[in-house]
Amino acid sequence: MVKLVWRGCVILGLLVCLGLMIGSPAIAANYTGDLLKLPATEVTVSLGNGANELKFEPNHLDFVAGKRYQLRLTNPSQMKHYFTAKDFADGIWTQKVEAGKVEIKGAIHELELKPGATAEWVFVPMKPGKYNLRCSIPGHTEAGMTGEIAIASK
Repeated sequence: MVKLVWRGCVILGLLVCLGLMIGSPAIAANYTGDLLKLPATEVTVSLGNGANELKFEPNHLDFVAGKRYQLRLTNPSQMKHYFTAKDFADGIWTQKVEAGKVEIKGAIHELELKPGATAEWVFVPMKPGKYNLRCSIPGHTEAGMTGEIAIASK
C-alpha cells in the first residue's frame, strides 16, 4: 500500500514538472528550434505624437505565435509614456530590449519612454490570445492611451 502511494506521488510530481516546462514560454522556446535564427518582422509603435495626444499609433497590434518580431517603440511627444502590457509580456519569449547603449534581457512588463526616446524589443510570441495595452501614467489610460495586442496561433 505504501509503495502504491509513493509511486502515485512520484508520477504526480513528474506530471507537475512536465506541465511547468510546457507552460513556461522561456522553456517552451527551446522546443521550437533556434529562435535567434528566425528573421525578425519589424513593427513600429508611437507612444503619443508631436501634438501631445495621449494615444498609441497604431493602437492594435497583431502577432503570430512562433514568429520573431522587432518592436520599435518611439516617443515623439513632449511627455514620458509607458508601454504597459504585463499579460502580453508573460506570453512571449523576450530575446532582448535595447534602449540607447543599454541592452536588457529577461522578462519585461513595462517600458518607460521619455520624450524623444526610442527602444527596440525583440521577442517571439508564444501564447495566443488578446492582451491589453496601456500607458500606466495617472490619467493617460483614462484619456484613451490604450490598445490591444493579439497573438494568433501559427
